[in-house]
Amino acid sequence: MDLLRRSFLARALLAFGVLGGLGTAPGARAEPASIVVASTTSTEQSGLFKHLLPAFEAKTGIAVKVVALGTGQALDAARRGDADVVLVHDRPAEEKFLAEGFAMQRQDVMYNDFVLVGPKADPARVRGNDVVAAFGKLAAAKAPFVSRGDRSGTHSAELRTWKESGIDLNAVKGEWYRDVGQGMGPALNAASALDAYILADRGTWLSFKNRGELTILVEADKRLFNPYGVMLVNPSKYPSVKAKEGQAFVDWLVSPEGQAAIASYKIAGEQLFFPSASR
Repeated sequence: MDLLRRSFLARALLAFGVLGGLGTAPGARAEPASIVVASTTSTEQSGLFKHLLPAFEAKTGIAVKVVALGTGQALDAARRGDADVVLVHDRPAEEKFLAEGFAMQRQDVMYNDFVLVGPKADPARVRGNDVVAAFGKLAAAKAPFVSRGDRSGTHSAELRTWKESGIDLNAVKGEWYRDVGQGMGPALNAASALDAYILADRGTWLSFKNRGELTILVEADKRLFNPYGVMLVNPSKYPSVKAKEGQAFVDWLVSPEGQAAIASYKIAGEQLFFPSASR
């Protein structure tokens, strides 16, 4: 019986990390450090993360799991404590997230722009560099239009543009307006199949292969500017947040090394994202 007691006690002490002052059993391997980043479909589907993460993981040993959602959904995931870091592109929604106390700081990381894509024949005659006028023409012509409809940064930008165009979307939309409720890649696939117009981020468009008869029709309007921000989820809200590892990722993104990695990502010689960190 004494032998059994001693054996049980030894196993219990070992399990609680007090035998011999060790935190883990001899030979046991600690779990590798990892974080969850809630980000946008544009950063994932453009291929940016596949370009960035190997360099960060090699430097720090921290593995990154990306959950790619629309910006609104990514911020909601962080509000539930399901992410350590958010990297998104809807400034008003980001500022609301900050005001609610879910993050302590937002940092600029990079930018690109939105483009209005449509059929090469351009039946609504929107071609040019005035996106507000173009949206007015789309509504007047009831030209086939695909909306992401997923509370993403791109969807928010689309809704703002309809409003700036003086269009009451609820009053005018009909069969010509297709709300797909999906990410940028699937939405572009739908637009290609329907020969429809769509607002897209340039990064995903450049990496998109199934273009069909679609082409960029409106660009170079300052209202199409698309900034991205990064935030560590506030650990005082959620103690489960891996603050040290998450901050290491934020710091790397805005460091000269991270900014150079962002700038170096190109498709067919064209840069997809432009670094914008202030430090």
